Amino acid sequence: MSALPYHSADPELALKHAIQHHARERVQIVEGVVEPMTQGWGQEAIAGRVRRQLNDRVHALGCLMGAGDLDLPGSSNWFIPDVAVVPAALAKDGDALLPEQTLLVVEVTSEASGDIDRVVKPRRYAEYGAPLYLLIDRRGGTCTLFSQPGPLGYARSVGPLPFGEPVELPEPFGVRVDTSEF
Repeated sequence: MSALPYHSADPELALKHAIQHHARERVQIVEGVVEPMTQGWGQEAIAGRVRRQLNDRVHALGCLMGAGDLDLPGSSNWFIPDVAVVPAALAKDGDALLPEQTLLVVEVTSEASGDIDRVVKPRRYAEYGAPLYLLIDRRGGTCTLFSQPGPLGYARSVGPLPFGEPVELPEPFGVRVDTSEF
């Protein structure tokens, strides 16, 4: 038996290390439960449409857009959003970022993740300082933009707006997201 390269008496750190370095598939941890990432084509199609609409502005801001790991230290949570916009200087191989280091987090619901995206993630993203959280709810056919994060949740939300109504992302984006093809 070979020695493991990581030792920790902290169960949170040990679990987060294990999913980053030993999992055969991408998984996230939601309230202590390991959840495999099972993104379907419908979910990916919407995430792709969002990426295309934001691409020029993201590059102008010196940012990157992707589905990288977000750590929520001090909790049993490790999220992998459908889309996150982060400053390019912070994106490094193997490093998870904190929600407060993002400019925008987008979650597109699926049958498996819908309640997590609607209930758990808005609360946790706000608690950990994600400035903007866009929830694209395929079951409800709506989008909700959350802003002004705080320890008790987001202080402001716009929506739910039905698909077809644009979502106005505030500065630093200043972009209108067309939802008519969601």
